[in-house]
Amino acid sequence: MNHKHIINMGIQIVPKSKNLDSYHLVDKAIEVIQKSGVKYVVTPFETVMEGEQKELMEIAQKAQEAVLNAGADEVLVYYRMQIRKTKDVWIMDKIEKYTP
Repeated sequence: MNHKHIINMGIQIVPKSKNLDSYHLVDKAIEVIQKSGVKYVVTPFETVMEGEQKELMEIAQKAQEAVLNAGADEVLVYYRMQIRKTKDVWIMDKIEKYTP
C-alpha cells in the first residue's frame, strides 16, 4: 500500500573503501539529494528527506549508486521512514522549535 502523502525518510549511507575517504563518498550521496529538489536536512548521522515515498526511494537508489560509482567497494544503507495513514509528515513540524 503506497499512500500519496508526504513522508519523512532518513537515509544513512555508510561506504566501505580501502582507498577513498568515506566523507568524500558520502558527499556524493548528498549531492544527489541536493540536486533532487526535495526538502532535506543533513545531520551528523543521516540525511532526512521529505516527499512522496516512491520519489524518495528513487532518490535513495540514485544516491547509493553515486557512492558506488565514486569508487566505494560496497555500501551499507539504512532507512528510517515516518508514514501517516491519512496526513502528511513535515520535517519542520518536528524541528521548528529548535531552529534559530
